[in-house]
Amino acid sequence: MADLNREQLRQLAVKGATTRLQELQNEAAAIRQAFPELGRTSSASTTPGSMETPRRSRMSRAARKEVSERMKKYWAERRKARAAKK
Repeated sequence: MADLNREQLRQLAVKGATTRLQELQNEAAAIRQAFPELGRTSSASTTPGSMETPRRSRMSRAARKEVSERMKKYWAERRKARAAKK
């Protein structure tokens, strides 16, 4: 095989990538045709276990408040320490 310069190699890579992308698009179209429900816009209908209720935050309101207060204290201490260094 002849030695290729950088630009020629890049052009070949682009052609290969373009061809592969077209193949993937064709394959995706065939899959969508075989499984029309995959074309729906709702991602919940296509995820495994879609019959289950949607996941919600497992942290209670009280737990969120506790975390919030703890982080406020943490950042206040950091600001205080930073101000003391100056």
